[in-house]
Amino acid sequence: MKTFLHITLATLALAAGGAQATGLATCDSGPRSGWQASSKLEETLKGKGWQVRRIKEDGGCYEVYGLDAQGKRAEAYFHPVTLEPVATGSSTSSSSSSSERSSGHSSGGKSR
Repeated sequence: MKTFLHITLATLALAAGGAQATGLATCDSGPRSGWQASSKLEETLKGKGWQVRRIKEDGGCYEVYGLDAQGKRAEAYFHPVTLEPVATGSSTSSSSSSSERSSGHSSGGKSR
Protein backbone atom coordinates (compact mmCIF):
# COMPACT_ATOMS: atom_id res chain seq x y z
CA MET A 1 0.00 0.00 0.00
CA LYS A 2 2.86 2.41 0.80
CA THR A 3 4.44 1.67 -2.58
CA PHE A 4 1.20 2.56 -4.36
CA LEU A 5 0.98 5.81 -2.39
CA HIS A 6 4.58 6.74 -3.25
CA ILE A 7 4.02 6.04 -6.93
CA THR A 8 0.84 8.09 -6.92
CA LEU A 9 2.53 11.02 -5.17
CA ALA A 10 5.51 10.88 -7.53
CA THR A 11 3.20 10.86 -10.55
CA LEU A 12 1.27 13.85 -9.24
CA ALA A 13 4.48 15.75 -8.53
CA LEU A 14 5.74 15.16 -12.06
CA ALA A 15 2.43 16.16 -13.60
CA ALA A 16 2.30 19.38 -11.59
CA GLY A 17 5.91 20.21 -12.42
CA GLY A 18 5.33 19.84 -16.15
CA ALA A 19 2.53 22.40 -16.14
CA GLN A 20 4.58 25.17 -14.55
CA ALA A 21 5.98 28.12 -16.46
CA THR A 22 9.69 28.38 -17.15
CA GLY A 23 9.92 31.77 -15.49
CA LEU A 24 11.60 33.51 -18.45
CA ALA A 25 8.55 35.75 -18.89
CA THR A 26 5.18 36.27 -17.30
CA CYS A 27 2.24 38.20 -18.64
CA ASP A 28 -0.66 39.67 -16.69
CA SER A 29 -2.94 38.56 -19.50
CA GLY A 30 -6.30 38.22 -17.78
CA PRO A 31 -8.93 35.69 -18.86
CA ARG A 32 -8.34 33.76 -22.07
CA SER A 33 -11.56 35.15 -23.49
CA GLY A 34 -9.65 38.43 -23.96
CA TRP A 35 -6.66 36.85 -25.72
CA GLN A 36 -6.05 37.17 -29.43
CA ALA A 37 -5.68 33.93 -31.36
CA SER A 38 -2.18 32.50 -31.64
CA SER A 39 -2.83 32.17 -35.38
CA LYS A 40 -2.98 35.98 -35.60
CA LEU A 41 0.43 36.21 -33.93
CA GLU A 42 1.77 33.61 -36.35
CA GLU A 43 0.42 35.61 -39.33
CA THR A 44 1.99 38.81 -37.99
CA LEU A 45 5.38 37.18 -37.46
CA LYS A 46 5.34 35.50 -40.88
CA GLY A 47 4.58 38.91 -42.39
CA LYS A 48 7.79 40.16 -40.73
CA GLY A 49 9.83 37.34 -42.27
CA TRP A 50 9.75 34.81 -39.43
CA GLN A 51 9.42 31.08 -39.90
CA VAL A 52 7.27 30.01 -36.97
CA ARG A 53 7.86 26.45 -35.79
CA ARG A 54 5.72 26.37 -32.64
CA ILE A 55 3.62 28.63 -30.44
CA LYS A 56 2.72 27.57 -26.92
CA GLU A 57 1.46 29.19 -23.73
CA ASP A 58 3.95 29.82 -20.94
CA GLY A 59 3.54 32.08 -17.92
CA GLY A 60 0.42 33.67 -19.38
CA CYS A 61 2.36 34.62 -22.54
CA TYR A 62 2.67 33.16 -26.01
CA GLU A 63 6.09 31.56 -26.39
CA VAL A 64 7.23 31.35 -30.01
CA TYR A 65 9.94 29.08 -31.40
CA GLY A 66 11.21 29.57 -34.92
CA LEU A 67 13.59 31.48 -37.14
CA ASP A 68 13.54 35.27 -37.06
CA ALA A 69 13.74 37.53 -40.12
CA GLN A 70 17.55 37.13 -40.17
CA GLY A 71 17.23 33.34 -40.19
CA LYS A 72 18.49 32.98 -36.61
CA ARG A 73 16.88 30.52 -34.24
CA ALA A 74 14.58 32.42 -31.90
CA GLU A 75 12.60 31.85 -28.72
CA ALA A 76 10.47 34.89 -28.01
CA TYR A 77 7.54 35.80 -25.78
CA PHE A 78 4.50 37.86 -26.75
CA HIS A 79 1.61 39.26 -24.72
CA PRO A 80 -1.54 37.37 -25.76
CA VAL A 81 -3.80 40.42 -25.58
CA THR A 82 -1.61 42.99 -27.38
CA LEU A 83 0.68 40.58 -29.28
CA GLU A 84 3.55 42.90 -28.31
CA PRO A 85 6.96 41.34 -27.52
CA VAL A 86 7.63 40.70 -23.84
CA ALA A 87 11.13 41.33 -22.54
CA THR A 88 12.90 38.51 -20.74
CA GLY A 89 15.92 38.80 -18.55
CA SER A 90 17.70 35.95 -20.27
CA SER A 91 16.30 35.67 -23.81
CA THR A 92 19.02 37.87 -25.33
CA SER A 93 21.82 36.32 -23.32
CA SER A 94 20.55 32.77 -23.82
CA SER A 95 20.31 33.13 -27.59
CA SER A 96 23.75 34.72 -27.85
CA SER A 97 25.30 32.22 -25.46
CA SER A 98 23.80 29.39 -27.51
CA SER A 99 25.41 30.84 -30.63
CA GLU A 100 28.68 31.34 -28.81
CA ARG A 101 28.54 27.79 -27.47
CA SER A 102 27.89 26.27 -30.87
CA SER A 103 30.57 28.39 -32.55
CA GLY A 104 32.88 27.86 -29.57
CA HIS A 105 32.68 24.10 -29.98
CA SER A 106 33.77 24.20 -33.61
CA SER A 107 36.55 26.78 -33.09
CA GLY A 108 37.60 25.03 -29.88
CA GLY A 109 38.11 21.83 -31.84
CA LYS A 110 40.25 23.60 -34.47
CA SER A 111 42.61 25.23 -31.95
CA ARG A 112 43.44 22.00 -30.13
